[in-house]
Amino acid sequence: MLDRNRQHQIAGPGHGQALSAELYYDGAQNYSSYGRDYSEHDERFNPLRLLFYVVQYRWLIVMMAAAGLVAGMVVTMMQTPKYLATTQLEVLVPSAKVFQDIEVVSESSDLRAFQTAREKLKSRALAQRVVFQLGLSEKPDFLFPTPNFSPSNIFYRAFGISKAPSIEEKTPEEREKIAIGRVMNDLTVTLVSNTSLLSIAFADQNPKYASDIANQVAQSFIDQRLDQTSETSDLARQFIQEQVLQVKQKLQKSEEELVAYAKDAGITITGEEKSLIGSNIETLNTALATAIQERLDAGRMVDQIDKGRGSSLGPVLESEGLQKITEKLSDLTSQYQQKLGILKPGFPEMQQLQAQIKELQRLYDNGVLTITDSLRQKYQEAQNKEADLKTKLAEMETQQVIFNDKNIKYTILKREVDSNRSQYDNLIAKLNEVGVSSELKTQSAAIVDFATQPNNPYSPRLSVNLAVALALFLALSASIIYIIELLNNTFTNPEQIEKELGLAMLGILPLVDDRELIASIADQKSGLSEAYRSLRTSLQFSGAEGAPRSLLVTSSEPSEGKSTTSFKLGQDFAALGARVLIVDGDLRKPNLHRLFGLDNTIGLSNLLTNTVRKEDLASIFRATKYPNVTVLTSGTIPPNPADLLSSPKMALIVTNLGKRFDLVIIDAPPIVGLSDAPILSRLAEGTLMVISTNQVTRKSAKTALKRLRAAGANVVGAAMSKFAVNKFDYNYGYKYMNYQYYDYGTPKLEGKVDDGADQPAYAKSTAFRRLVRRIRSSVGGFVDRAKSVS
Repeated sequence: MLDRNRQHQIAGPGHGQALSAELYYDGAQNYSSYGRDYSEHDERFNPLRLLFYVVQYRWLIVMMAAAGLVAGMVVTMMQTPKYLATTQLEVLVPSAKVFQDIEVVSESSDLRAFQTAREKLKSRALAQRVVFQLGLSEKPDFLFPTPNFSPSNIFYRAFGISKAPSIEEKTPEEREKIAIGRVMNDLTVTLVSNTSLLSIAFADQNPKYASDIANQVAQSFIDQRLDQTSETSDLARQFIQEQVLQVKQKLQKSEEELVAYAKDAGITITGEEKSLIGSNIETLNTALATAIQERLDAGRMVDQIDKGRGSSLGPVLESEGLQKITEKLSDLTSQYQQKLGILKPGFPEMQQLQAQIKELQRLYDNGVLTITDSLRQKYQEAQNKEADLKTKLAEMETQQVIFNDKNIKYTILKREVDSNRSQYDNLIAKLNEVGVSSELKTQSAAIVDFATQPNNPYSPRLSVNLAVALALFLALSASIIYIIELLNNTFTNPEQIEKELGLAMLGILPLVDDRELIASIADQKSGLSEAYRSLRTSLQFSGAEGAPRSLLVTSSEPSEGKSTTSFKLGQDFAALGARVLIVDGDLRKPNLHRLFGLDNTIGLSNLLTNTVRKEDLASIFRATKYPNVTVLTSGTIPPNPADLLSSPKMALIVTNLGKRFDLVIIDAPPIVGLSDAPILSRLAEGTLMVISTNQVTRKSAKTALKRLRAAGANVVGAAMSKFAVNKFDYNYGYKYMNYQYYDYGTPKLEGKVDDGADQPAYAKSTAFRRLVRRIRSSVGGFVDRAKSVS
């Protein structure tokens, strides 16, 4: 291999892009000179990608935007101007009840009231009332307006031409029906959020009709509610008056019957509507309860007396006389006990004290006896009183039974009187309330703002139509771009090659025209020459020891620029002082001899088939006008190129040539459909894939790379050819290359470098070739997707 240090010494500044010296080995004999793992792709949202699509399809977007603006203007011209007038109506919900049996209106009923009012405003009955009030059924311009959307509106608005409608062809009923339908269709009623206001809007081609109808709808709603309320009050008052007369007659009759019966039955009613017998029974029951309680209290005292406990009773203890006797008795007893210790009981003084004590004890016993006798007498009186009350109560109960028999009918008659009187009072109260409410005529709605005649139409709005049309056409253009990109499965930028194939991007070759190709290659200051020098520098860092000693240049399909790449790389490496041999390994359609201006009478095929004379062996390797560049052409086209290339002799030739030259570049045929390139890739130390922009399909490139790796090739990277540098399709100016820096204006387009020269003149056109490639790739991509889906 070429020594990397030697390459750095020879290559001075200005020869291609300076690349990083750090190498990353990917584990499959592939090296990345950019330090990036291309097996992992960034799937995040990339705004630059959107910018790429916008710039790439800018003319399509501009044309679609212009078409959208024109369509918006045309649609606006085809619409008839309409004016909108709005009236604000406040719905008055009652906050208190009118009758006693109607509850206060709640929040939910308020919402129902607003919704009910909105539906009534949109009802047919109210629309009929508005038509009658304004005489709309007799106005031709209202009955037969200009179509809202019609191509003829363009001429109407441009020249003021309009067709005068005629109403004689319609009957009055039909005209009324048309007018009512117009009012209902063009009327909009909405509830203003968080308020009790209804917004009544009417749209019409005539601004006066718009304001008049909006105001009349609100006023007719109020009048309709007042008429309904007044009519209801009159009917209610008439009905209640009839009911009052009937109930009054029934009340008078029932009262007369009640009084007559009470008189005949001798029933006396107290002020509390109770009978006299009932009052007496209630009094006797109270007195009997008191007597029983007194008898029980006296009986308990008698029981204590009978048990000999009369002196401990309350009346005895509470007697003042007995208390004094007790005190004197206690005092004398105390004196006697004191003197007993000195004097004997028979002593006169002691006997006198004993006589006094006995007298006081006798007086005390007589007092207790008197009190107990009185208690016995009181007990006897309580028993007698209880017996008398029971006898009297039994007599009154007997009278009550007789009275109850008479009171049954009396109660029935009295209940009927009470019912009639209650009905009469309620009817009188409602009659008064209905009379007051009918006189008040409370409104259920009020107009807050009247509609004014609009000066400017609200529809059509040119800005809105233009915005909508522009948005629709831009969306359509986005759909078209998406479909185009979906069908186009070719490579349009280097990032796609890195992402889809996982190869290092070693170089980007700009697109030049066929007629300027030779001049661009010869001009060392051209963008194409600088791109090839950048590719050469990348190849120098593609291996651990520098560029490979033998490099195979191939592509997936024909006409991708591999021959031009081999031709130019040989010159650039030779410019560094390396001895370079360029071998034309395409034994089917060779092209290198044309680029060097040599004949192809003898070459590689002759060497492989031993059809070269010994004296011609030295001339088979031809020196060129470029220093250090030697060419081995393909020679005579053989019938079996694959057999020759796979022979052991071909491997021996490549090995020997690698010893004689510093670098051997083999220009191989395309990979797809042929076995030549995979065979040659096994013999070369490194393989470079040339991938053309917007030409080769991604599936074809993947298949080609898979075949190379299956054959054991060391694919060092890829070069993207025919890239439109001057066309700012994507911001690769800072990411991969900057041809604006060293592009001196020579190359603009690139054509094929190894196409056949026998094609028609129109087929040599760059635009025609690009169109053919785009159609072919789009159709091929669509077929591939259909097959993958199926």
